Amino acid sequence: MNMTPVNLQEEYAKTEIAKILNLLDEELVGLAPVKSRIREIAALLLIDKLRKGLGITSGSPGLHMSFTGSPGTGKTTVGLKMADILYQLGYIKKGHLLTVTRDDLVGQYIGHTAPKTKEVLKKAMGGVLFIDEAYYLYKPDNERDYGSEAIEILLQVMENQRDELVVILAGYKVPMDKFYESNPGLSSRIANHIDFPDYSTDELVKIAKLMLEDQQYQLTPDAEIAFTQYIEKRRHKPLFANARSIKNALDRARMRQANRIFDSRGQVLTKKELVNLEAQDILQSTVFND
Repeated sequence: MNMTPVNLQEEYAKTEIAKILNLLDEELVGLAPVKSRIREIAALLLIDKLRKGLGITSGSPGLHMSFTGSPGTGKTTVGLKMADILYQLGYIKKGHLLTVTRDDLVGQYIGHTAPKTKEVLKKAMGGVLFIDEAYYLYKPDNERDYGSEAIEILLQVMENQRDELVVILAGYKVPMDKFYESNPGLSSRIANHIDFPDYSTDELVKIAKLMLEDQQYQLTPDAEIAFTQYIEKRRHKPLFANARSIKNALDRARMRQANRIFDSRGQVLTKKELVNLEAQDILQSTVFND
């Protein structure tokens, strides 16, 4: 056994994990429990690497993961950062993340699924395979469905080539839980289950401001009040998708602002008029019609 002392701070600095974790904090509003869990996983992987370097034997940490939560809660973004961490620590060779859904893996006729699934796995090798809405792979009510074939191939690779590929299964929590109950082989191969909470109204307002800042727009004080009211109403309606819905709402508000300015083309425009979103640009949403 190698008895050479190790400087943990030096090893930590070499991996650039701190930079990745800081970016995660900067780029994603809220999600404190998710960020905490990612830091815990990163710490485990770093210590495991140091132990191997000193000749201390231990089983390799399980790297396959499950991300559960509503759409628009940052699952893909966190997946990308996780791929960076795994690459910096040498657990994957390439560090890329390939995002797929059922349609990319499952064929429509006999003999079609295996080559489709294997082609996706080939592209993902050396990186992370992110399967969104993974529960759609399993349709027990349809005897002619070929999703189970894709799952079997996936299971084999997750077990036999776990040093070459990390799989992240993602989707809504309740159907994902049912999916794991129906496929215990998959569940047993997932070491890290991370639940992504919905954003609060205040967090969604903050996300909106960051999105607008990137595009050099801003909400006036009255528009911010109106947008807060919009979020409170919209989040209780069907198909609300957190940050994704916020982006769509801001796109529509920008459209209304552009039309408002265009309709008053007799006036001389200043930078302020072009940058500001006014309350009326928000309040014209159909969400306020109820």
